[in-house]
Amino acid sequence: MTANTLAGGTFTMTQDVTVGRMGYGAMQLAGPGVLGPPADRGAAVALLREAVELGVNHFDTADFYGPHITNQIIREALHPYDGLVVVTKVGAVRDADGGWVHERSPEQLRAQVHDNLRNLGVDALDVVNLRVGGGDDGHSAVPGSIAEPFTALAEMRQEGLIKYLGISTVNAEQVAQAQSIAPVVCVQNGYNVAHREDDDLVASLAAQGIAYVPYFPLGGFSPLQSKTLDDVAARLGTTPMAVALAWLLQRSPNILLIPGTSSAAHLRENVAAATLELPADALTELNAIA
Repeated sequence: MTANTLAGGTFTMTQDVTVGRMGYGAMQLAGPGVLGPPADRGAAVALLREAVELGVNHFDTADFYGPHITNQIIREALHPYDGLVVVTKVGAVRDADGGWVHERSPEQLRAQVHDNLRNLGVDALDVVNLRVGGGDDGHSAVPGSIAEPFTALAEMRQEGLIKYLGISTVNAEQVAQAQSIAPVVCVQNGYNVAHREDDDLVASLAAQGIAYVPYFPLGGFSPLQSKTLDDVAARLGTTPMAVALAWLLQRSPNILLIPGTSSAAHLRENVAAATLELPADALTELNAIA
């Protein structure tokens, strides 16, 4: 796979890591509630391989998806990952009821890193994001120091277990704190055309050449916001999801997308969104809904 065939154009995270801006988020490869195996493991394997054929080389995962199941499917489908970049997350585990529980002590993080290494079948992880926030909604930044857990990951990077580091669900102050400890190649936060609290952070990271990876591209829309998105999509003869993804790609060149799906048809639609150019009037209309 060459750089000019990567989906959505490219972004260089660091000197030896260039990814297509349209990636794939693997959370939906697990069973219902992101627990247990999928109903059709063979279909999940085929979906990942089709993503590569469509020009995707950036795969986002976590060993707490399943748990363990998603990484094991990725290994079956894509190992030895030639030309691919697998980005994972640590900082949480699943409890007996399927809850998402923070575990961020140095010892807990080391165990999670080794789980990822084992289940992905690698000696070093490409990129590891420290999952930080939570809050009442489960996916908001929560102020506070992240020095201890990020330092633990930085030490594992020095040991060669991790190649590059990122952070997830954080505010600007936490980004700066992490950068004072070790280089940060990506930040993963909730962000979309309607929820743009991170506008300043996106711009700051772009100026530094750091990737911003938004999740929930259609999360938390009001009925009025959804109607606007629907109307733009209808005029352009496409889907609201495609419009939302295209808006993100046009928003800033450092934005990388990781939409997830267990459907091959939806995968193709998402990748096709990387070629959708929103006209100026559509951008004006969409920008007004934030």
